[in-house]
Amino acid sequence: MGKKKHEFLSSKDEKKIIEAIQKAEKNTSGEIRIHIEFESSPNHLEKALEIFEQLEMHKTKDRNGVLFHVSPTDHNFTIIGDEAINNVTPDDFWDHIKEDVIKHFKKKHYVKGLCKGIKKTGKALKKYFPHQEDDTNELPDEISYN
Repeated sequence: MGKKKHEFLSSKDEKKIIEAIQKAEKNTSGEIRIHIEFESSPNHLEKALEIFEQLEMHKTKDRNGVLFHVSPTDHNFTIIGDEAINNVTPDDFWDHIKEDVIKHFKKKHYVKGLCKGIKKTGKALKKYFPHQEDDTNELPDEISYN
């Protein structure tokens, strides 16, 4: 897995993505995480929900965590928002962000796609979950891998 990890994202790439997360989270109390999954899966939504729980993203104070689940092996990208986000946003809330990320992925511009998706997510969440004065970073910004 270590080799695959570095083939997909270099340390420099990871740093760019983490910086994008930190910048996006300055606008919102929402929490954004990226998970890269190298294991093939028959059901990506189910797998993403499993990872969401494993990373304890459902334990944020405002239930406003967002997971970008990337499966390079299966060429799949899934976005999961926690219940508070899903309760206040339209059904197609993630569609334009997902389309934009996938557009970049198709050109093998993974870092650019993720960074743009993260930025758009931060802006979109700002409307529903603005950054609070007492807001703390509840989840690590590091990328997780499987």
